[in-house]
Amino acid sequence: MFVSFFMRPGWFFLSFALWALLCIGGWYGYFADQGATFSIGVSFPQALAATADEAAQAAFATAQSEASEFWFYQYMLVGYAVFVGVWLWLARDQRWSRWSIAGSALIVFITWFQVQVSVMLNEWYGGFYDLIQNALGNPGKVSIGEYYSELSTVAVIIMTAVAVSVFNRFFVSHYVFRWRHAMNDYYTSRWGQLRQIEGASQRIQEDTMRFATIVEDLGVSFLESVMTLLAFLPILWGLSAYVTELPLIGEVPQALVMVALVWSIVGTALLALAGIKLPGLEFNNQKVEAAYRKELVYGEDHEHRAHPQTLSELFADVRANYFRLYRNYLYFNVVRYGYLNVGQFVPLIALAPAIMAGAFTLGIMQRILNAFRQVQDSFQYLVNSWTTIVELQSIYKRLRAFERTLQEREAAQVNAEQLQGRSL
Repeated sequence: MFVSFFMRPGWFFLSFALWALLCIGGWYGYFADQGATFSIGVSFPQALAATADEAAQAAFATAQSEASEFWFYQYMLVGYAVFVGVWLWLARDQRWSRWSIAGSALIVFITWFQVQVSVMLNEWYGGFYDLIQNALGNPGKVSIGEYYSELSTVAVIIMTAVAVSVFNRFFVSHYVFRWRHAMNDYYTSRWGQLRQIEGASQRIQEDTMRFATIVEDLGVSFLESVMTLLAFLPILWGLSAYVTELPLIGEVPQALVMVALVWSIVGTALLALAGIKLPGLEFNNQKVEAAYRKELVYGEDHEHRAHPQTLSELFADVRANYFRLYRNYLYFNVVRYGYLNVGQFVPLIALAPAIMAGAFTLGIMQRILNAFRQVQDSFQYLVNSWTTIVELQSIYKRLRAFERTLQEREAAQVNAEQLQGRSL
């Protein structure tokens, strides 16, 4: 599954995680403040005198922010270039190295960029809703021109987000097909050893397609969850200063972060408990479907196969397993949809004392709700992806059993050749 597409997949993913942590630590520990020394093509503003007026301080802050952002992009580019360059050199003889290494790096970067767009939109919503509150509370103070001007500022952000999203989906589609192509070539080159395994044709044709697609979707969503958490958790941490008290509990440090974390842990535990039987049932479902389909295929070429009685018995197994699956999904969905719908009101409940005390403006409230939702969704990765993970577990079990049989037969063949060589 992985060896066909990635060179040394275990080392590849481990090295990526370690390199990412090293780069993050290096940025916050040292390089974030070294832009004036190492950045290329941008000048950092000179420090202001203590007597500088507010306009000068605002201009300095803007220039400093823009230069720091440009320096961060340079730092990321160097980090990516080092990691990708080293692995491309190590995997220079591997057919799919450009897609598996450079393609994965590009997907990670695009995912990070999309999260940054979400951060910019969160900031924009805060200012926009403050403008609305000012307009509603002070009729005539905000002109129609100012209102439309504020709306127009978000147009560039949205157009950029749309363009990047379209390109990302196009590229990911090609990436997934290359991964499927790699698995297909790996299995078909060993067809002589696999053709006798039950459901071999389905596993090569269908399971490779579904596995590549699901792993990519889950991988991208997992990266997005991690990066969203890294981007919005500090924002929510800062906004928690407006919320010092929770209903029925009282004062809690960093209350919003604590609520998001506890609520997500509760949901994950509930969903795991409610769906504990689903992976096994999905796996059995594919087994009985494969047996039924195989008998029908034999019946096309052999008159003595696929008799009505045999097909009826095989379909009865299909029916029984589906009904067990439906029963388990019934109470799983009760828990899942109940939890997700109640979760919409959790931040409003947590904000109740602060709202009643008038602790913040409407714009800040929108920023809090959006940041809370982003952090909550990141913590709830398993909750939101549980049914897809169940399906992936089923496919993985089938392909793993497939490969285990292949490995056993290859080992047996090697042993037989060794014994034959000794006898000669």
